[in-house]
Amino acid sequence: MSPRPKVALDKNEIITAAAELANEFGSENVTLALLAKKLRIKPPSLYNHFDGLSGIKRELAIFSLEKLYSGLATAAAGRQPGEEAVLAVSEAYFSFSRQNPGLYESALSAPDPADTEVYYAGKKIVELVVSTIEPFGLKEDSAIHAVRGLRSIMHGFASLEQKGGFGLSLDLDDSYKLAVKAFLAGLNAWYISN
Repeated sequence: MSPRPKVALDKNEIITAAAELANEFGSENVTLALLAKKLRIKPPSLYNHFDGLSGIKRELAIFSLEKLYSGLATAAAGRQPGEEAVLAVSEAYFSFSRQNPGLYESALSAPDPADTEVYYAGKKIVELVVSTIEPFGLKEDSAIHAVRGLRSIMHGFASLEQKGGFGLSLDLDDSYKLAVKAFLAGLNAWYISN
């Protein structure tokens, strides 16, 4: 019997395979055995590139955050900051969660939020959203409070949809847009009153 041909893998190929598995089975179900099977290698070979499953999950979280950021930045590009940009970014966020359910899950459950690479990948997203709400005149802490509110709306819809929490026949996209527009109306009211 001839020896099995050696497969030269790099970190990017492994993370891409892990991302596919996360989207198919959920990020919590990505294991070394499942990943090795997909890559047609033995599980110990993964240790040549990563510090076990925790290292893979860390890289998957960074990959997920960067992919989310890329989608949001593309949506915001060429849009006027304010309502137009916020609506575009919120639609891109919801779309990302639908198209990449495992990556979305991974982006939210970074293994160590104190990790600087994970932190900066997430910080880019916050800074992007802060720039979209700039015309509302929110400064420093107020801007972060607003970003948290918008994120809560976006995540709430994404999470409830993924868990099958919307059973009525009303169009979910319409509900989502209404919630974001109500949030924007609140920001406008705050801006006018200050």
